[in-house]
Order: sequence, then structure tokens, then C-alpha cells
Amino acid sequence: MQLDRRRLLVGGASLLALGSPQAAQAQAKPKLRFSAAFPETDLRAEGYKALAAAMKDDFEFEPYWSNTLFKQGTELVALQRENLELCNLAPADISKQIPAWSLMTSAYLFRDYDHLKKTFASDVGKEFIKQARDQLGIEVIRPVYFGARQLNLKPSKKINTPADLAGIKLRMPPGEFWQFLGESIGANPTPVAYAELYTALQAGAVDGQDNPLVSGRTMKFYEVTSQFILTKHVIGYDMLSVSKKAWDGLGTAAQSKLRAQADKVFDENAAKYDAQENEAIEFFKKEGKQVYSPDQDAFRTFAQKRYIDKYGKDWPSGAIEKINAIK
Repeated sequence: MQLDRRRLLVGGASLLALGSPQAAQAQAKPKLRFSAAFPETDLRAEGYKALAAAMKDDFEFEPYWSNTLFKQGTELVALQRENLELCNLAPADISKQIPAWSLMTSAYLFRDYDHLKKTFASDVGKEFIKQARDQLGIEVIRPVYFGARQLNLKPSKKINTPADLAGIKLRMPPGEFWQFLGESIGANPTPVAYAELYTALQAGAVDGQDNPLVSGRTMKFYEVTSQFILTKHVIGYDMLSVSKKAWDGLGTAAQSKLRAQADKVFDENAAKYDAQENEAIEFFKKEGKQVYSPDQDAFRTFAQKRYIDKYGKDWPSGAIEKINAIK
């Protein structure tokens, strides 16, 4: 009888503990699964880990790098179906469901990270974010920058305007969007898988490639090319995005905290990318490569006209003019 009484007391204490505010809070902390195409060694992974550390009291971060949970291009649907809570989402994926977002993927839209950030903080940027919320049922938090795409050519021909790229076989990733990007800067786009690019450059199957400078260094493309032209034709970024259910579940305090911490973390991350690009430029010069800036206004005018002619009908009226005017 004494033993049974003790069991009842212990059991009752356990139930009380489970019902305590501390236990309820611990149980309520959600787990957010995160998907990204980049590997854990990427600078962006460092940024997301820092964000997760800052939010450790609000949710548990469960990352899946290199598309080990969902294939690249399927993350948006996973967010919409509530099979994924947190994602580094490509704007091109958003544009597949919202054609107006093709504007946000176009060449020479953004001048640099500062322009990118200010655009999404402006009224026109907030309207695009609202489109994602209303039409896709997800919360787009902010852009995550990863450097500017630059031209890297094997021929030594001086490149100053898009006309100078006529006949240049420029490797672009496979896919309609990427091929059009190559056309929009005046080149002859040629699809080649990234893993085959060094050999293609070496053999002369293509005349050049476009990637952030850091990639040109780490992949040793400089060994089989002669020059880097700082076109900055695309400011590379993805969007930190959250599923509606996960976002609503955080509550207003945690939502505000997440926005503030994301701004802090990814501003710092962007500065690291820019620093690495500057280091790469100095490295290429020491390797005897030509590194210079072309007439970017000529490239921007040419590319934006091509995009307007092809996709402009899908863009909100006046949006590109408003973005161009942001200083």
C-alpha cells in the first residue's frame, strides 16, 4: 500500500512537471527543416548557422545542405505543402508561379548588394514580397546575397560593349532562363554542365564562362582563361523564405526577432563575399590575367531592352523604372 502511494505521488509530480510553464515552453519550441542547394562549406551556410544560433530559443534548426532533402527547384512546392519550413529560395523558382517575378531575375537590374537590399525594403520590393505571400502562401523575409556574376574569357579580345561578345561561345547553365541571360549580354550561350566546364574551356568547346570571381578561383578556371571582365551582369541572390504555418507558429515577437537577426547576419555575410571578390581580383592580377571593367551602362541598356521585349508584359507597370531610380 505504501509503495502504491509513492508511485502515485511520483506520477503526480511528473504530471505537474509536464504541465509547468517551463516544460510547455520546451515542448512548444518548433523544429524548422531548412533546405539549400549550396554545400555546408558555402559562406551562406555560415550565415544560416549564425541565424539559427541567434534564434535557438525560438526554434530548432534542422539543416539539409546540397539538396539532400529536396531536389533543387522543388523547394517552393515543399514550402507550400508544409513539407518544409525554411528555405533558401531562388527568385527564378518564384517566377515560375508568379511571372511578374521574372523582373527580379533579370540581368542588370541590381547594381550591387546595397541596391538589392534597398529595393526589397522599398515600396516596389514590398509589393513583390506581398505577391509571394498572397499568391504562394509563403513568407519571403529578405534577399541572401552571394556575389556578382562576371565574365571570364579564354580569348584576349578586349570586351567593352555587348557588340564585342558577338560570336563568343559563353558557357551558361542548362535551362531556358540561363540561356536567355547569355543572349541578353550579347553572347552566344552554350549549355555545359558545371562539372565539365574546366575541360570545355581547356579544349576550346566554349570561349568563356560567367560565375562569381570566387568560383573562378576555387575551380581554377583562371588556369585556362586569359581575362576577367567585371560586367556584374547579375547580382546573385536567393530569398530567405518560410512556410505560412511555420511563420504563423512563431508569433509576432519571434517574427520580429527573425527579421532583425537575418538583416544583421546577412549584411555581415555580404561584406565577406565582397571581401573575397576583392581578394580574387588581386590573385588573378598576380597570375598575369587581365582584369577590367567594361562599359556597364552599355551592357545594362542592352540587357534590359532584351528582357523588356521578352518578359516586360509580365512586369508591374513602372516597376523597373522605380527600381532603377533607387539610390
